[in-house]
Amino acid sequence: MGNFTGSTVDELEACQSHQWYRKFMTECPSGLVTYYEFKQLFGLRNLSDTSNAYVETMFKTFDLNGDGYMDFMEYVAALSLVLKGGVQQKLRWYFKLYDIDRSGCIDREELLLIIKSIHAISGIPGEMSAEDFANMVFDKIDTNGDGELSYEEFMEGVQNDEMLQKTLTERLDLTHIVKKIQGEMRTKM
Repeated sequence: MGNFTGSTVDELEACQSHQWYRKFMTECPSGLVTYYEFKQLFGLRNLSDTSNAYVETMFKTFDLNGDGYMDFMEYVAALSLVLKGGVQQKLRWYFKLYDIDRSGCIDREELLLIIKSIHAISGIPGEMSAEDFANMVFDKIDTNGDGELSYEEFMEGVQNDEMLQKTLTERLDLTHIVKKIQGEMRTKM
Protein backbone atom coordinates (compact mmCIF):
# COMPACT_ATOMS: atom_id res chain seq x y z
CA MET A 1 0.00 0.00 0.00
CA GLY A 2 2.88 2.34 0.66
CA ASN A 3 2.48 5.76 2.16
CA PHE A 4 -1.00 7.20 2.37
CA THR A 5 -1.35 10.62 0.76
CA GLY A 6 -5.12 11.07 1.07
CA SER A 7 -6.43 14.49 1.85
CA THR A 8 -9.34 13.78 4.15
CA VAL A 9 -9.92 12.04 7.44
CA ASP A 10 -12.56 9.85 5.76
CA GLU A 11 -10.00 8.67 3.20
CA LEU A 12 -7.50 7.93 5.96
CA GLU A 13 -10.10 6.02 7.96
CA ALA A 14 -11.12 4.07 4.83
CA CYS A 15 -7.46 3.16 4.27
CA GLN A 16 -7.08 2.05 7.89
CA SER A 17 -10.33 0.07 7.68
CA HIS A 18 -9.01 -1.71 4.60
CA GLN A 19 -5.78 -2.54 6.46
CA TRP A 20 -7.72 -3.81 9.48
CA TYR A 21 -9.91 -5.92 7.20
CA ARG A 22 -6.86 -7.42 5.47
CA LYS A 23 -5.26 -8.17 8.84
CA PHE A 24 -8.49 -9.69 10.12
CA MET A 25 -9.04 -11.89 7.05
CA THR A 26 -5.35 -12.94 6.96
CA GLU A 27 -5.45 -14.02 10.58
CA CYS A 28 -9.01 -15.38 10.46
CA PRO A 29 -9.89 -16.53 6.92
CA SER A 30 -13.22 -17.93 8.13
CA GLY A 31 -14.31 -14.38 8.96
CA LEU A 32 -14.89 -15.36 12.58
CA VAL A 33 -12.50 -15.12 15.53
CA THR A 34 -12.54 -17.77 18.23
CA TYR A 35 -11.23 -17.11 21.72
CA TYR A 36 -7.97 -18.88 20.83
CA GLU A 37 -7.55 -16.76 17.67
CA PHE A 38 -8.38 -13.62 19.67
CA LYS A 39 -5.47 -14.36 21.99
CA GLN A 40 -3.17 -14.97 19.00
CA LEU A 41 -4.33 -11.82 17.23
CA PHE A 42 -3.40 -9.70 20.23
CA GLY A 43 -0.18 -11.57 21.01
CA LEU A 44 -1.42 -12.93 24.36
CA ARG A 45 0.54 -16.09 25.08
CA ASN A 46 1.56 -18.10 28.14
CA LEU A 47 -0.99 -16.47 30.42
CA SER A 48 -1.73 -17.55 33.97
CA ASP A 49 -5.16 -19.00 34.75
CA THR A 50 -6.23 -15.65 36.21
CA SER A 51 -5.07 -13.75 33.13
CA ASN A 52 -6.74 -16.27 30.84
CA ALA A 53 -10.01 -15.75 32.71
CA TYR A 54 -9.68 -11.99 32.25
CA VAL A 55 -8.93 -12.28 28.53
CA GLU A 56 -11.86 -14.66 28.10
CA THR A 57 -14.14 -12.15 29.83
CA MET A 58 -12.77 -9.42 27.56
CA PHE A 59 -13.48 -11.60 24.51
CA LYS A 60 -17.04 -12.18 25.68
CA THR A 61 -17.65 -8.43 26.07
CA PHE A 62 -16.50 -7.91 22.47
CA ASP A 63 -18.66 -10.81 21.24
CA LEU A 64 -21.71 -8.56 21.07
CA ASN A 65 -24.20 -11.19 19.92
CA GLY A 66 -22.89 -13.88 22.29
CA ASP A 67 -22.37 -16.54 19.62
CA GLY A 68 -18.85 -17.44 20.79
CA TYR A 69 -17.16 -15.71 17.85
CA MET A 70 -16.14 -12.20 16.90
CA ASP A 71 -17.01 -11.27 13.35
CA PHE A 72 -15.39 -8.36 11.56
CA MET A 73 -18.01 -5.83 12.71
CA GLU A 74 -17.54 -6.85 16.35
CA TYR A 75 -13.78 -6.63 15.81
CA VAL A 76 -14.12 -3.11 14.40
CA ALA A 77 -16.40 -2.11 17.27
CA ALA A 78 -13.77 -3.34 19.74
CA LEU A 79 -10.97 -1.45 17.97
CA SER A 80 -13.11 1.66 17.71
CA LEU A 81 -13.81 1.55 21.44
CA VAL A 82 -10.12 1.13 22.24
CA LEU A 83 -8.88 3.79 19.82
CA LYS A 84 -11.68 6.35 19.67
CA GLY A 85 -14.10 5.63 22.49
CA GLY A 86 -15.00 8.45 24.83
CA VAL A 87 -14.83 8.21 28.60
CA GLN A 88 -18.52 7.26 28.96
CA GLN A 89 -18.25 4.49 26.35
CA LYS A 90 -15.13 3.07 27.95
CA LEU A 91 -16.63 3.21 31.43
CA ARG A 92 -19.72 1.32 30.22
CA TRP A 93 -17.42 -1.32 28.73
CA TYR A 94 -15.30 -1.47 31.90
CA PHE A 95 -18.43 -2.08 33.96
CA LYS A 96 -19.50 -4.89 31.65
CA LEU A 97 -15.99 -6.34 31.80
CA TYR A 98 -15.77 -6.16 35.60
CA ASP A 99 -19.24 -7.69 36.10
CA ILE A 100 -17.92 -11.19 35.44
CA ASP A 101 -21.04 -13.05 36.61
CA ARG A 102 -23.37 -10.64 34.73
CA SER A 103 -25.34 -9.91 37.91
CA GLY A 104 -25.64 -6.21 37.12
CA CYS A 105 -23.27 -5.34 39.98
CA ILE A 106 -19.54 -5.57 40.58
CA ASP A 107 -18.49 -7.15 43.86
CA ARG A 108 -15.09 -6.78 45.50
CA GLU A 109 -13.91 -10.23 44.34
CA GLU A 110 -14.75 -9.49 40.71
CA LEU A 111 -12.87 -6.20 40.81
CA LEU A 112 -9.93 -7.83 42.57
CA LEU A 113 -9.74 -10.62 39.97
CA ILE A 114 -9.73 -8.12 37.10
CA ILE A 115 -7.06 -5.91 38.69
CA LYS A 116 -4.82 -8.92 39.40
CA SER A 117 -5.29 -10.10 35.80
CA ILE A 118 -4.45 -6.68 34.37
CA HIS A 119 -1.25 -6.59 36.43
CA ALA A 120 -0.31 -10.08 35.20
CA ILE A 121 -0.98 -9.31 31.52
CA SER A 122 0.68 -5.92 31.46
CA GLY A 123 3.61 -7.03 33.57
CA ILE A 124 3.44 -3.62 35.23
CA PRO A 125 2.52 -3.65 38.90
CA GLY A 126 0.32 -0.84 40.11
CA GLU A 127 1.44 1.77 42.60
CA MET A 128 -0.63 -0.09 45.19
CA SER A 129 -1.54 -3.74 45.60
CA ALA A 130 -4.62 -5.08 43.83
CA GLU A 131 -6.29 -5.56 47.22
CA ASP A 132 -5.59 -1.99 48.30
CA PHE A 133 -6.83 -0.66 44.96
CA ALA A 134 -10.08 -2.65 45.16
CA ASN A 135 -10.61 -1.47 48.73
CA MET A 136 -10.00 2.14 47.70
CA VAL A 137 -12.51 1.88 44.84
CA PHE A 138 -15.19 0.46 47.13
CA ASP A 139 -14.45 2.99 49.88
CA LYS A 140 -14.85 5.84 47.41
CA ILE A 141 -17.83 4.82 45.30
CA ASP A 142 -19.93 2.16 47.10
CA THR A 143 -22.28 4.89 48.27
CA ASN A 144 -24.89 2.61 49.86
CA GLY A 145 -22.27 0.39 51.51
CA ASP A 146 -23.76 -2.90 50.31
CA GLY A 147 -20.45 -4.32 49.10
CA GLU A 148 -21.47 -4.14 45.45
CA LEU A 149 -21.17 -1.44 42.83
CA SER A 150 -24.29 -0.91 40.77
CA TYR A 151 -23.93 0.49 37.28
CA GLU A 152 -25.07 3.89 38.53
CA GLU A 153 -22.64 3.89 41.48
CA PHE A 154 -19.79 2.86 39.21
CA MET A 155 -20.49 5.42 36.47
CA GLU A 156 -21.15 8.33 38.81
CA GLY A 157 -18.37 7.45 41.24
CA VAL A 158 -15.66 7.04 38.61
CA GLN A 159 -16.72 10.13 36.65
CA ASN A 160 -16.71 12.25 39.80
CA ASP A 161 -13.26 11.10 40.92
CA GLU A 162 -10.57 12.30 38.53
CA MET A 163 -7.81 10.16 40.06
CA LEU A 164 -9.94 7.01 39.96
CA GLN A 165 -11.04 7.69 36.37
CA LYS A 166 -7.45 8.23 35.27
CA THR A 167 -6.22 5.12 37.06
CA LEU A 168 -8.93 2.85 35.64
CA THR A 169 -8.46 4.25 32.15
CA GLU A 170 -4.70 3.78 32.26
CA ARG A 171 -4.93 0.26 33.69
CA LEU A 172 -7.18 -0.90 30.85
CA ASP A 173 -5.50 1.03 28.07
CA LEU A 174 -5.14 -1.41 25.17
CA THR A 175 -3.74 1.05 22.64
CA HIS A 176 -0.23 -0.39 23.03
CA ILE A 177 -1.55 -3.74 21.79
CA VAL A 178 -3.40 -2.09 18.90
CA LYS A 179 -0.27 -0.09 17.94
CA LYS A 180 1.76 -3.31 17.95
CA ILE A 181 -0.75 -4.87 15.53
CA GLN A 182 -0.67 -1.75 13.34
CA GLY A 183 3.13 -1.94 13.22
CA GLU A 184 2.93 -5.60 12.18
CA MET A 185 0.41 -4.68 9.46
CA ARG A 186 2.72 -1.99 8.03
CA THR A 187 5.70 -4.35 7.85
CA LYS A 188 3.63 -6.98 5.99
CA MET A 189 2.38 -4.54 3.34
